[in-house]
Amino acid sequence: MQDEPKNDGEAARRWRLVLGGDSQDRQQMSEQDRGMDQVLEALYDSDRKSGLGSASPKVHRWLGDIRSYFPRTTVQVLQRDAMERLGLDRMLLEPEVLETVVPDVHLVATLLALKGMIPAKTRETARMVVRKVVNEVEQRLSQSLRDAVKGAVDRSTRSLRPKLREIDWDRTIRANLKTWDPEHRILIPERVIGHGRKGRGLKHVVLCVDQSGSMATSVVYAGIFGAVLASIRALTLSMAVFDTDVADLSAHLDDPVELLFSTQLGGGTDISSALGWVQQQVMRPSDTVVVLITDLFEGGDLRQMLQRAQELQASGATCICLLALCDDGKPGYDADNAAKMQALGWATFACSPGAFPDLLARAIDGRGFRGFDPS
Repeated sequence: MQDEPKNDGEAARRWRLVLGGDSQDRQQMSEQDRGMDQVLEALYDSDRKSGLGSASPKVHRWLGDIRSYFPRTTVQVLQRDAMERLGLDRMLLEPEVLETVVPDVHLVATLLALKGMIPAKTRETARMVVRKVVNEVEQRLSQSLRDAVKGAVDRSTRSLRPKLREIDWDRTIRANLKTWDPEHRILIPERVIGHGRKGRGLKHVVLCVDQSGSMATSVVYAGIFGAVLASIRALTLSMAVFDTDVADLSAHLDDPVELLFSTQLGGGTDISSALGWVQQQVMRPSDTVVVLITDLFEGGDLRQMLQRAQELQASGATCICLLALCDDGKPGYDADNAAKMQALGWATFACSPGAFPDLLARAIDGRGFRGFDPS
């Protein structure tokens, strides 16, 4: 249903499916269109008795039907609408329903929010769904993140006055080809490039994530990225999630599924306390990148939050505030606080998961964010 209609008849058909109609209209439709019309009516026409109701078998069939009639992206939209309009999220507690749903990041966020209510018979199915989504996201984005970070660390530690054992001969030769003397067949190096001292490349990333309900998909992406970053030897990583309290998840970074199930979506927001935790993690400010992921709706001490943000920026750490880490379009956030963070020197914007590797690479190698596209 995404292509432009080719004629008036096709346009009328599509408008009929969008707007709905009565049973007499349905008799004139093709079998395929009747099926599509019925599943759309069950979701969007609340005045009719043909809705999904609360019966799991009926939901199970409906989930199977929408997968047969619509492409994956449309199915995901219909599932999200069903959660909002019909309370499908509660039905996900039944394993037979959960097995039928098309898994995506939004579904994972819903399961994490419901984890305290998931019965024993559904827990393993829920973990399988979460692991599937985690594996898909890792497969899509982990290599670009590793490549970007390793390249950035290498650039940030390159020395122009290396000792003999530290010389990067390949880069040195390429950087000095213009000084080749063909008569004497000798290369005269004007610049000597080195790898830098062993250990100088170790960078510290502090990832601090708001786990209030509005940040659910950002928490999922941050957890997956955190696990990938923890596997890169050139980095050390500290990670925490926060609401009114701060939970240090650094010990769970070897298993992103366990890490995600350690979060507690919902609750209030105390960014000031979170920044207090961040300050405790920063030992070498010049080698530290702080990534605070929050919509900046502060429920704690705003004055103290801004003071701690200013202290972190003044320490020499690279400070980034991501208003969202997701593909959900324009996020909701406190625009006034975002402007204040920006004025303090924090790089402040929303970022898509696909742009996150470049963002982190720029932070590590010191290029800054001029020309950076966060979409």
